[in-house]
Amino acid sequence: MPTINGLHYHTGSHGEGDLLVLLHGFTGSSVNWQQHADAFSRRYRVLTIDLPGHGKTDSPDDPARYAMEPVAQDVAAIIGEHGGSANLLGYSMGGRLALYMAIHYADVLRYVILESTSPGLRTSAERADRKQRDDTLADRIERDGITAFVDFWEALPLWKSQKQLSDEVRQALRQQRLRNNPLGLANSLRGMGTGVQPPLWDDLDKLRLPSLLITGELDTKYMAIAEEMQPYIPSVQRTVIQSAGHTTHIEQPEQFQQAVTEFLQSL
Repeated sequence: MPTINGLHYHTGSHGEGDLLVLLHGFTGSSVNWQQHADAFSRRYRVLTIDLPGHGKTDSPDDPARYAMEPVAQDVAAIIGEHGGSANLLGYSMGGRLALYMAIHYADVLRYVILESTSPGLRTSAERADRKQRDDTLADRIERDGITAFVDFWEALPLWKSQKQLSDEVRQALRQQRLRNNPLGLANSLRGMGTGVQPPLWDDLDKLRLPSLLITGELDTKYMAIAEEMQPYIPSVQRTVIQSAGHTTHIEQPEQFQQAVTEFLQSL
């Protein structure tokens, strides 16, 4: 467990070869990548990282410690400890972080893969509204506890397509969410939520790394976002995962692995 800028991070390393770093989404952890880490490790050295407030990584009291810039610095330092020059794959919240790093920390990266990712909200009014909602949800997590929050979270329309998953997979996903620290989740919303994230729309043309956008065909919101992002990124490919919603790597793992592998092998 490395200590980076005073924060204890939980990481996992699998396999040998070029470095492939996997960043999970909000309420997730490295556990969500286990199946893919095993598969990708046949060709790559896979590094999984629990982001602040998630999994076995520390949950600081200060929400500012969860903000995009300090966490990007941390991840860049972790990549540096593993030799640098990483392929970076991020999902949802982890995708927003990966996009930020691809623009601001491109010197430690080779390629970037963005699954179900947004560059943030364009206007200050949108960000202020989202920040207020995220802060309210953060307070709710701390007040009501992790079980009540996970019940609420799993009922959101964003996860409707996960109903196609087996009971075993859905239960494992729920248990992983329940193992998170409520303070960590609350502060992650306050520090790295979409409402406080630096908007990256105007910076997309600075993303010079070869890039892949992955979205699920059932995730209409993020399908539209990816379609809007694509023309602004100079060297980008786009893949749509059939019969999948927001969590393509969980809902259609074989399609997801194929898309990632074909992209990396094409470069």
